[in-house]
Amino acid sequence: MNFIAFDFETANFQKHSACSIALVMVKNDEIVGSYYSLIQPETNFHWKNIQVHGIHPEDVMNAPKFPEVWERIKPYFKENRLIVAHNASFDCAILKGCLDYYRLEQPHYLSLCTVRTSRKLFPEFDNHKLNTVSDKLGITLDNHHNALDDSLACAEILLYQAKHFGVEPLKKLVKVI
Repeated sequence: MNFIAFDFETANFQKHSACSIALVMVKNDEIVGSYYSLIQPETNFHWKNIQVHGIHPEDVMNAPKFPEVWERIKPYFKENRLIVAHNASFDCAILKGCLDYYRLEQPHYLSLCTVRTSRKLFPEFDNHKLNTVSDKLGITLDNHHNALDDSLACAEILLYQAKHFGVEPLKKLVKVI
């Protein structure tokens, strides 16, 4: 499989409040690269979000703003490129929200959610949260809610699913964005 797994962390509940992002590149079923960046959101941090991911306003003071980060990662979001996230509706909404906020063009790509694939392939799990699925599959997730660790776990989950179930049941859950 070839895909990009990605994850955002946000400063608050606004769709343009990304404060970190990570991408994990997978080519021919192998993780071949990764990208991580803090992002300086042009909005305030909510204490609940800080409590979840541990990123504080002072951590992003010198970080690039989203448009600069987007210039680096935009080449990965291409038509017919598979972009994967655990709870993809959230991460895709944050991407859309950031792009809208900065009046940047929306990309077109294929999206796959590993929450959805996990619900379909592992209905017996108590829940399908990233840490639960990772634990059940023996996938390391040391720093849950760190965008890079979450992206790596997401990539490993999809690779596990493809290896054990094949790609056909996964293809049925791909959406065009």
